[in-house]
Amino acid sequence: MFHQARRSQISLLPFMLAGLLGGCGALSRLSDLGRPPTMTPITDPTAARTYRPLTMPMPPLEQAPADLASLWRPGSRAFFKDQRAAQTGDLLTVLVDITDAADVEDNSTTSRTGSEAMGVPSLFGIKQKLVQSALGANSLSTNSANSNASTGQIKRNETVTLRLAGTITQVLPNGNFVVSARQEVRVNSELRILQVSGIVRPQDITADNTVTHDRMAEARISYGGNGQLTDLQTPRYGQQLLDVLLPF
Repeated sequence: MFHQARRSQISLLPFMLAGLLGGCGALSRLSDLGRPPTMTPITDPTAARTYRPLTMPMPPLEQAPADLASLWRPGSRAFFKDQRAAQTGDLLTVLVDITDAADVEDNSTTSRTGSEAMGVPSLFGIKQKLVQSALGANSLSTNSANSNASTGQIKRNETVTLRLAGTITQVLPNGNFVVSARQEVRVNSELRILQVSGIVRPQDITADNTVTHDRMAEARISYGGNGQLTDLQTPRYGQQLLDVLLPF
């Protein structure tokens, strides 16, 4: 019986190891041993399994008046042709310049004291002296004191400056553009991934076909990556699991 249980445990060991490695993403990391991280091939962002067309509240469509006698097109910034991105597949440059600083300090001190006393001078017509000798003049007496002092401080200083090209993946019914930009930079064995996505108005695209991040609605900006430095700065999977599960 012992040998059968031992053999069953040994036979299940490869499956357990495969599940553990697959769940932790270790197989993909093992494939990069001895070489830099593999860069993602260029693909259509709308072909990804996680891609979903965006829907937003839209005003009623209004047909722009056409002036047949004019050579100037409404909204155009060039006499012959508007060089700005205007349809699905067109490229534009996204400028990200974030300088965020915050310094918040909070101090609070509270104090409270309380005292309660209750006596029984008479009980069912019995004289006070008998009640006092039996129960005491102050049969219930309480005292309480409470104090609290707290100090909190938050300091944050962030600076992110990016410039990358994006693609219009969708034109909404009101004419706004859904823009998606992605860039990968590999330096030695560290792969840095930059991603920006959001909604842009055609009017906010400048004459040099650029748009700033503060003109993007629902902006999502990500700057991260993977590699040797990221592995050293990231806690192990077991440590992360224990940090979530342990209540102490």
